Amino acid sequence: MDLSNRTVFIAGGTSGIGRELARHLTAAGSTVAVGGRSAGDGEFALDVTDGESVEAARDAVLARFPDLDTVVTMSGVMLLEDLRDPAHFEAAQRTIDTNLTGTIRLIDAFTPHLVGRGAGTIVTVTSGIAFLPFPPMPTYAASKAAVHAYSEALRAQLDGTGVDVVELVPPAVASAGQEKVNPRAVPVHDYVTDVVKLLSQEPTPKEVLVEQVLMHRWAERDGTYDELVAQRAQALSMLPSRRA
Repeated sequence: MDLSNRTVFIAGGTSGIGRELARHLTAAGSTVAVGGRSAGDGEFALDVTDGESVEAARDAVLARFPDLDTVVTMSGVMLLEDLRDPAHFEAAQRTIDTNLTGTIRLIDAFTPHLVGRGAGTIVTVTSGIAFLPFPPMPTYAASKAAVHAYSEALRAQLDGTGVDVVELVPPAVASAGQEKVNPRAVPVHDYVTDVVKLLSQEPTPKEVLVEQVLMHRWAERDGTYDELVAQRAQALSMLPSRRA
């Protein structure tokens, strides 16, 4: 993908990986618009859990950037859940509505524009946890696994339209407090630098996999899945109800 002249909208680009990606793409020569709940000056207000907000943001983005050719679905939440406590359902519902349903809302809003222009790219964002669950965040894992499956189906349905579907699969990245949970989290600048290099390849990979996420992506293939899930289950001690 030539990143020197794209026109990109990053939903969830007001912080973390999304903001860093916006900086890198701008530096590469692309025109980048960002949106999110904490939108500042020059940014687009967007709540992916609200259909009217998504439609309003789409209309505003396309009015300002009619040549938009790339949409990145970066919005997401990561919440701890104790499945022994039925009160976790509120966190599960919020996670699904943001990570899965919100992704679908956003894609639905922009797909007619991209298909209509006969060229473009949708970049979905999943996680290494989609392929190797992290037991303290069960619905997060489920939502990202669902986005992976949805991305595969979307790619098949858009085949022949000129619209590509690229799946970004981050490992643990040191943003949104992840560095406190996982000291091995990849610095966000380093991660996005690697992402931009991979996105720049020709042909563009269907899945953007940095080195640190390969153990997650291929755990089942490599026969390490059960062992790694058991290791990661030790993190259940993070849950307040499991602390001694």
